[in-house]
Amino acid sequence: MRRADEDEFRQFVGARLEQLRRTAYLLCRDWHTADDLVSITLGKLYRGWRRVRAAENVDAYVRRVLTHAWLDERRRPWRRERSTDEIPDAPAPDTGPSLADRELLLELLGQLPERRRAVLVLRFYCDLSVEETAEILGVTTGTVKSQAARALETLRLLAADQPALRAGRFA
Repeated sequence: MRRADEDEFRQFVGARLEQLRRTAYLLCRDWHTADDLVSITLGKLYRGWRRVRAAENVDAYVRRVLTHAWLDERRRPWRRERSTDEIPDAPAPDTGPSLADRELLLELLGQLPERRRAVLVLRFYCDLSVEETAEILGVTTGTVKSQAARALETLRLLAADQPALRAGRFA
């Protein structure tokens, strides 16, 4: 890679690294895995930087690479293993309902199938249009709409079973 291309790549990464980490975290719900996904994504972007920067919408291209990296990781057999022991950490200090609300939402989001979760993260967290989301996931706009509707309905049903929600904390 030429020096000018490398400088451009470094500036691009510096400006978007935190956004990529947060998006990856919302997809996988684990900061370590999110960092791995961002590393995989950045490696792919570095190798094909000339092609990436020539894309019509570089941010959409990057989100697509990140989303596909996450979906690829989910297919790996070792990702299906779950640890059963929990580390006995002291609870975090109570910071009010906003932290609990976020934790509950992340827990509910984690119960969705991967594709539906990806649709919600891309549509509502990344604030992408239906068309942009469809392009990233390689599906039709109708699929994005139906997956988003089904995912939101599932979240509503899951949220109805939460005592905190029945108590009116989210009212």
